Amino acid sequence: MQYRDILQQEIDKRLTEAAAFSLCPLDGRYVAIAKALAPYLSDWALQYHRVNVEVEWFIAMTELVESSDFLMDFDPNMTMIIRSIAEEFTIDDYYEIKDIEKVTNHDVKAVEVFLQRRFKVIGLEKFVSFIHFGCTSEDINNLAYGLMIKSALNDVIIPKMAELADKINDFSTSFARVPMLAHTHGQKASPTTVGKEFAVYRERLYSVIDDLSYIPITGKFNGATGNHSAVSVAFPCEDWPAIAEQFVTDYMGLEFKLVTTQIEPHDYICEICDAIRHYNNILIDFDLDMWLYISMDYLKQIPVKGEVGSSTMPHKVNPIKFENSEASVWFSNALLIALSEKLPRSRMQRDLSDSATQRNIGIAFGYALQAINQTISGLEKIDVNTDVISEDLDSSWEVLAEPIQTVMRKYGISDAYDRLKQLTRGKEITREDIQEFIKTLDFISEDDREDLLKLKPSDYTGYAVEITEN
Repeated sequence: MQYRDILQQEIDKRLTEAAAFSLCPLDGRYVAIAKALAPYLSDWALQYHRVNVEVEWFIAMTELVESSDFLMDFDPNMTMIIRSIAEEFTIDDYYEIKDIEKVTNHDVKAVEVFLQRRFKVIGLEKFVSFIHFGCTSEDINNLAYGLMIKSALNDVIIPKMAELADKINDFSTSFARVPMLAHTHGQKASPTTVGKEFAVYRERLYSVIDDLSYIPITGKFNGATGNHSAVSVAFPCEDWPAIAEQFVTDYMGLEFKLVTTQIEPHDYICEICDAIRHYNNILIDFDLDMWLYISMDYLKQIPVKGEVGSSTMPHKVNPIKFENSEASVWFSNALLIALSEKLPRSRMQRDLSDSATQRNIGIAFGYALQAINQTISGLEKIDVNTDVISEDLDSSWEVLAEPIQTVMRKYGISDAYDRLKQLTRGKEITREDIQEFIKTLDFISEDDREDLLKLKPSDYTGYAVEITEN
């Protein structure tokens, strides 16, 4: 079994044990969310990535800094051994750092001390002074968070977003040709197709996923106030901005940001939060529509053996998955707004408020993931009730007032709208009523009259099928 699989089992075990005493439902009732995101956005993940950044920075200096006789003595064969400190970072390593922090009262300094200990164990005590060399804590933190967010998005969040969009697409393609009465303002409106209405959400969600995928995740590595000051004094012959750029891009896999204060300004995090919030808002719109279509019996829920819909009404099958998703979106969006509003603001060269704020990224992402999971689960338990949809459509002949008055306007009839309004508004209209009215239109061509007489509500869907399938 791979090392990471063993570690995941350990994370799952500890989260399960702690779930009973959690304050946040993401760590309790919805512990599956914590298990999915803990390797990416937990405090353990933050410490792991801090260790990784520190290790990679030391290795980068041995490979990029040419004017240090001291670093020239480093044996390149030790590189893989040093990397293993990060690659094999364990739960016990995490707790060791937390114990050190109790003494240092500084989380990044605790990581530095932890690595000093490890260097001594592997015989590299000579090089401990080059751990965290020329760095401010934010050099380590901003890259750690960048790596955390990048991996969480690529490995968990975006694939899950795409999974939901794909499931919606399945409904779209399966029911592309099933006509359905539309409702604008809650009232009967020109027909559409079931697939077309799913396709609307398919397109919206895919668009946000594309936007989110292309947001560049940036990192800075330029010291206490963003000017490479300390390292430029220690090694004035080196091109430190170039070294920093190579480190951030080649070693960390992030986009380099040259001009900053002490902190990376977090603008990309704001863009990501805003994109996820946009996705969330589309999702809640979809949830509400699913809820309404279920209440109208256009969608029927598939009973699951053993499940209880109501503690007192045995007949009920409630749309709880979509309701749960709706609630989770609200909490995710509240936190995403807070992150997006707070993170771009820092007093002068820096204050520490961003550090406390960033610790909530996992919760914001977690509620978004919970919402997506619940909607996927809801979709797996519904089917399209074509009988009810067809019956409703067949009893709504008044919706043909629109095409009839449009054909009349083609012939220059200026009061066409008013004549159809008088015929249909607030009335129950039958097929016979519509056809009798059409027969009175002696000014239209025989072809147009025949087309109108043959037209049924189920046929009046325009290009809905083509739009959906293309």
